[in-house]
This record gives sequence, C-alpha cells and structure tokens, in this order.
Amino acid sequence: MTCELRKHLTEEGGFNLMLGFIIRPPHQLLSLLLCPGLRIPRLSVLCAQPRLRAMAVSSSSWELPLVAVCQVTSTPDKEQNFLTCAELIREAARLGACLAFLPEAFDFIARNPEETLHLSEPLGGNLLGEYTQLARDCGLWLSLGGFHERGQDWEQTQKIYNCHVILNNKGSVVATYRKTHLCDVEIPGQGPMHESNSTIPGPSLESPISTPAGKVLLRARAIESQCYVVAAAQCGRHHEKRASYGHSMVVDPWGTVVARCSEGPGLCLARIDLNYLRRLRQHLPVFQHRRPELYGHLGHPLS
Repeated sequence: MTCELRKHLTEEGGFNLMLGFIIRPPHQLLSLLLCPGLRIPRLSVLCAQPRLRAMAVSSSSWELPLVAVCQVTSTPDKEQNFLTCAELIREAARLGACLAFLPEAFDFIARNPEETLHLSEPLGGNLLGEYTQLARDCGLWLSLGGFHERGQDWEQTQKIYNCHVILNNKGSVVATYRKTHLCDVEIPGQGPMHESNSTIPGPSLESPISTPAGKVLLRARAIESQCYVVAAAQCGRHHEKRASYGHSMVVDPWGTVVARCSEGPGLCLARIDLNYLRRLRQHLPVFQHRRPELYGHLGHPLS
C-alpha cells in the first residue's frame, strides 16, 4: 500500500516510471516514471484486456521500445495472483514488450496486518523465484511494484519492507528499492489502512537503473519532470474490506494520456520515443530553472 510518489528523479537520461496503486476513492498513487526523451505517438499505443482486445500499432513505430502496464486485482490468494500476473506477462511478451510493470502489492493484498505478515516472504523465497523463472522464460524485464519482503531483520522486528524489485530478462534481480515513506490513511467505507502497523520504512534511496526502455526511477509527474509516467494500478475487490479503482495508464511528457486500462484486469501498452522528450526539453527547458541550492541535485539525496 502506498500514497507516496516513490523515489527520486534524475535530470540525466533514462525514463521515470510511475507505479500506481489507486484505492477507491483514488487516494493512493505509487509511481514509476520514464525519462529522457520519451514519446508515444497515439497511433502507436496498443491496449489490451485479458483474452485480448487490441488496437492497431502504426508500422512506423515498431522500432520504439514497447512497455506493458499490467492491472490486476490482488487477493490474499498468492498462487492465484501469480497465475493472473503470469498470464498478463506472457501476453505482454507475445505482443513484443521489452519491459512489463506490475502494481504495488502484486503478490497479495491481505485482510489485516497479521495476515500480511503471515503471507510475506524473503526475496529469496518461492514466489520471487517463480517470477525470476517467468522473466527468463519470456525474455522480458519485469518491474515488480511492491513486494511484501521479509528482510534480514525479520526475526528481530517481525515487520516487513515494501520492496520494489526489478528483474532483467535473464531473471536476475538488478535493483531493489524499499519504500521510505509509508502510507497510513483513513478511507470512508473501507476502514483504516495503516501500513506502518506491519511495515518498516526503507533506509535509503537507490540510483536509477538502465533498462531496454530507459532509466527507471520512482518519482515524478509528466509535465514538470518532462517524462512519461507509467502508472500500474490495482483494480476491483480484493476482499470484503477493500477495493481499488483501476485505470492504469501511460501519460506522455505533455500530460496526455496515451494508453489506459479500464476498471477490470488487463494490460495496456505504449511505445517509448526518447527523441520526443529531447525535443520537448529543448522547447520547454524547465531543468534550467531547477534550484539545487534549495533541494539538492535530482537523483541525489541532500547531504
């Protein structure tokens, strides 16, 4: 669970990612963003639902990296959640995506903090092992939005981390980020959600990681940060106490929604054109107006 815009932004190349988790009413948005020079022409967007409904992709855009945003309804049933995610990931690979994004809590959404702790696993556990094998089998990079991780201090704390994991197409863990700002929120009609009851804040920010679609980061907004925003969301009813809003999307650096899922499980895809972002930054040079003396350099924490 989260209501933060995660991590830091970079003014170097790459792409910011926005990993989205929206609760009804939409209180939470967890994000991953895409940076340097990304453009998704509207005709090059491909949208799909499970068992697939797709729009045509323009032939001129086939050489651009294709990213997939997966929208799911996680429940306390970890095995069924994996089967659902795996189906979408395989479909993304079949459609030619190089990188697929799963939302926060892709592994499960529990009914209470006790169940959350009971269902959690270490990074070296069975569930992440299944995802590493899936990444290898599909030849696809995976952004696993928020994994309920039992850290090395589990025996002492009996609490977990909300860990974002990036796997490469060989199934190796190439980056992890443990959420630093936890979300405690009261939602009318759904009761309180206090992430801090079961979760420890992460200790540090991590450097951007290079992927086939650019550099991943975990905090930004499209226009101010001049990047694509890829927001993977949960949707539907997870259990009797909780539901999510859905509408996963990809937003271009000018703020236009270029791909969007509906309320049900499914995926949407969009191509990434880094030249578009470079042109946009030339015409609207917002980075020239940054104030590092006030808040430090983007991508680096204040000393």
